[in-house]
Amino acid sequence: MRRVRAPGRVNLIGEHIDYNGLPVLPFALNREIVLEYRPRADRRVILHNTDSGFPPVEFTLSGDLAAAAAGSWGNYPRAAAQILWRETGPLMGLEGEVSSTLPIAAGLSSSSALVVATALALLDASGREVPREQLMSLLARGERYVGLQGGGMDQAISLAGRQGHALRIDFRPELRLTPVPVPPDWRIIVASSLVEAAKSAGAKESYNTRVGQTRTALEQVATRGLGIAPPTDYADLLNRVPAEEALARAESVLDEVLYRRFRHVVTEAGRVDAAVEAMHASDLPGFGRLLHQSHVSLRNDYEVSCAELDQLVAIAESAGAVGARLTGAGFGGCTLAACSTTAVDGVMEALAREFYAPRGVSDLGDVLFTATPSDGAGIA
Repeated sequence: MRRVRAPGRVNLIGEHIDYNGLPVLPFALNREIVLEYRPRADRRVILHNTDSGFPPVEFTLSGDLAAAAAGSWGNYPRAAAQILWRETGPLMGLEGEVSSTLPIAAGLSSSSALVVATALALLDASGREVPREQLMSLLARGERYVGLQGGGMDQAISLAGRQGHALRIDFRPELRLTPVPVPPDWRIIVASSLVEAAKSAGAKESYNTRVGQTRTALEQVATRGLGIAPPTDYADLLNRVPAEEALARAESVLDEVLYRRFRHVVTEAGRVDAAVEAMHASDLPGFGRLLHQSHVSLRNDYEVSCAELDQLVAIAESAGAVGARLTGAGFGGCTLAACSTTAVDGVMEALAREFYAPRGVSDLGDVLFTATPSDGAGIA
């Protein structure tokens, strides 16, 4: 048996901007998808899941795979298989078992980790290699098979995570990964809202709506506000026009909703730059302020928070976290909170007491934990 592991991720800052060509700052988690498998001599893929709530998955490899029902976990292996077949040639099949230490539908990228794990296993079973950076781009495109118009952050960090570091991921003018050390006296707490963030199912329409809104806003700001040809993406725009000017022009030409979407994207990009500087300077209070600002923007301008996420943020900040925010797409999922080593126990105790205990949750292993920056995917 062969074994491949692919970690999930927590995105420190830079939310809902990777699909607009702007940089993000995630790190790979010490929680992962594991696929134990053996190659087959035919084109069949047969996968079982150690969680009995997920039925077996079977399909025949090709470059044109019919999707399973919306929300099916089997669509993620299909996504990896279809793009690899189309871009690298015919593949050999495999049979294996999937297990996970990642909470599902929690905004920690368990789905992309499954795509990455399947892709690495299929390439290994077929005796083929694809350079990691090329694979990141392929799988980002391939995962759109599930109908979600996402960016490339999740696949990149799962493949390229580095122990003890976050990665600043730039997408323009080309993919660039820059390690940023996480100060050793910082702690990142992840807390589940207990609300599923099922992007492949219920939240997909809301997510894709915002993708469309940001692109409409970009075009209108360029053509009506600035009198220039529509840029490729927001990275292109902000290379040509200062953020302050873009925001001023946007306010004069966009309706209220589109302006708020535009404002989130532009200001969140600035927060990524500032967060990298804060980490290099070990400026934990400054980093925390950026997290808080990001959450306010995601709640008010992008409208992807919910009451449970807002409550988790408030509890963490009141208990000693320097800042907190939702992480991932929103619509449920998780928050992250940054604090010092001396404050971490108090923050976790407050979250357990004020959020989870009233909801009858006593087993906190999968819903409240400190996140450790870890290495990316690999085969053993």
